[in-house]
Amino acid sequence: MSEQTFNEVITNHFEKLDLYTTAITRAHGKNHPEAFEVRELFEKLSKKVKDAGTNKPDLDGEFAQLRKITNNYAIPGDVCETYAGTYEMLSEVDKAYQA
Repeated sequence: MSEQTFNEVITNHFEKLDLYTTAITRAHGKNHPEAFEVRELFEKLSKKVKDAGTNKPDLDGEFAQLRKITNNYAIPGDVCETYAGTYEMLSEVDKAYQA
């Protein structure tokens, strides 16, 4: 059941996350260089999910890095809704993966 939940979260969020992670690097990369790392890690997650097919990919390392660089998805005070939404969605994907 948790596998399906993870897959549902991926289905619901990955397309939007692809757009959002690109957008936040453009809008906030100068003041928030971690946005580039978030984008890079999302690309790695996305590739591993795609490569795994119906199997559950090993994403522990990527999620550990994401939690570290985002301070457990803490939303900075000076960012837009897209940035906040990115962290919220990544947090949901992380939780679904860990379930």
